[in-house]
Amino acid sequence: MIDHTGISVANFDASKAFYDKAMAPLGASLLYMVPAEFTGGVKVGGYGRDRPTFWLHENANTGPGRHYAFTARSRAEVDAFHAAALAAGGKDNGAPGPRPHYHANYYGAFVFDPDGNNIEAVCHAPE
Repeated sequence: MIDHTGISVANFDASKAFYDKAMAPLGASLLYMVPAEFTGGVKVGGYGRDRPTFWLHENANTGPGRHYAFTARSRAEVDAFHAAALAAGGKDNGAPGPRPHYHANYYGAFVFDPDGNNIEAVCHAPE
């Protein structure tokens, strides 16, 4: 149902560096930067696999932490996401593993991004 979503980030360049590394294991990357003439000079960029679906918008007011879960195609992608996000400066909020209390085939990992958002990669495929 959700076509795309986005978050405000206090430091676009720091967040871009984090998401460049965290999204790579999921097969996603920065696909588009909105030209500055359309944003009043504010940095806005979209990540995705084949089209931008997760947007970063530079804004000093980031608001309270939020939760975003990204689909992983395998449990190995979840593991790689978690490792890459930690290596990029994220803070652990739940190591990779099964979460049967959420769903029978739920395998996820959680990391706080530079702005305190709870970022997750999840795979619903059976082992």
